[in-house]
Amino acid sequence: MSSKQSSMEHISFASDGHATLIGSIPLKSHDEALDLIFQYTPSIPLWPQLPGNRLEGMLVQFNEGLPAIETEGEKSFFNTASDTFEADQLSFFEEYLQVVEDFAQLPDSRFKMGRSHAEGLYRLVDKVADRKGILALKGQITGPFTLLTGIADQDNRAGYYNPMVREMITKGLALKAAWQVGFLKKAADNVILFIDEPALAGLGSSSFISISREDIAADQSEMIDAIHQAGGLAGVHVCANTDWPLLLSLQYDILNFDAYGFYDRLIACKKDVYGFLERGGVLAWGIVPTSDEEYILAESTNSLVTMWEDQAAQLENEVWDKKALLKQSLITPSCGTGSLSPDLATRVLRLTHEVSEVLRKKYL
Repeated sequence: MSSKQSSMEHISFASDGHATLIGSIPLKSHDEALDLIFQYTPSIPLWPQLPGNRLEGMLVQFNEGLPAIETEGEKSFFNTASDTFEADQLSFFEEYLQVVEDFAQLPDSRFKMGRSHAEGLYRLVDKVADRKGILALKGQITGPFTLLTGIADQDNRAGYYNPMVREMITKGLALKAAWQVGFLKKAADNVILFIDEPALAGLGSSSFISISREDIAADQSEMIDAIHQAGGLAGVHVCANTDWPLLLSLQYDILNFDAYGFYDRLIACKKDVYGFLERGGVLAWGIVPTSDEEYILAESTNSLVTMWEDQAAQLENEVWDKKALLKQSLITPSCGTGSLSPDLATRVLRLTHEVSEVLRKKYL
């Protein structure tokens, strides 16, 4: 699969400072989570991931149908020593090639997501049928770098360092992303899919010293291309600092960053940010803190609006004033709320909604 340009060029979507969320919500009921999501992000709702469900953890939820992954107790690992590993490879690539050659086979392939792992996805599609005013539906998937560095093999070596495992998992996740876009498009014309890559915050550290930018770019591009081929908008979420010039050079439609804690790192790459905006890219400002109760309670709608204005001012020039920037922006929390209490999570959602509404009324 290949895509030479951003899908923004053929999908009608105006971000216009609307609010959306990062997947995890600390509730026990998908329906209760969706009630909050519809209340606070009615224009771009997403499907909730509930961390209390062991099948909805970041390193587990998207493993269905992927080869070589086994589970013992709470631990998942790549079993490359299995007697069936070679046969599993063959079976995987045969089905992968069949689907790539005929996308009509994707909905019922091994790359689909079942209700056991993604009840929130199915509940979202069930619930949006009669809702008005929805601009887009948002989904998410754990990215290949995070999955492959987060799960090791039977010898405790990260899956990323096994070329065969890396290729299979990246291709598998790409088609699972495409499947998810197709599933969400049953309920909305516009679909946004975020590739959640928190592990990319480790780029450049001693832990990942041997990993090349070219390999990262190739894997991310495979994900992006699959999302675009399925008719979706591809976003990336990194909740700390990373190699921003690298990510900004790829064909993402949306870049979601922690504006609350790491804006200074992004603005240091101002030329790359302008290039991203000029080709139609959307900045998703993670302006509402999620990492610390003290910060969540200390901030208000007004203080966060002022923070956004101060940050936007650092990008302003003769082309990009605050109105132009907001038209190519989304407002989000800095990360998911799954590790917070329900009360704190609700406050984060409310602040996200209110910051978006204030900015939209002021500038658009």
